[in-house]
Amino acid sequence: MKVRVHVMLKTGVLDPQGEAVRHALGALGFEGVSSVRQGKVIELELAEGTSDETIGEMCEKLLANTVIESYRIEHI
Repeated sequence: MKVRVHVMLKTGVLDPQGEAVRHALGALGFEGVSSVRQGKVIELELAEGTSDETIGEMCEKLLANTVIESYRIEHI
């Protein structure tokens, strides 16, 4: 089974990488971009039947820094 874990900074946490992308887009002539939030996507191949609880533990312990990041699990 495959899952995708989407990790994003929580609302209210400054995103300097996202701000750099927003600025670069403006410098390239792409107007109208008022905000960019950058995150990461992690794809996992897991044994069939791996529970969402176990995947959540993986996220909590390693894949996301839950103090400043949130995550969403997507089955693919």
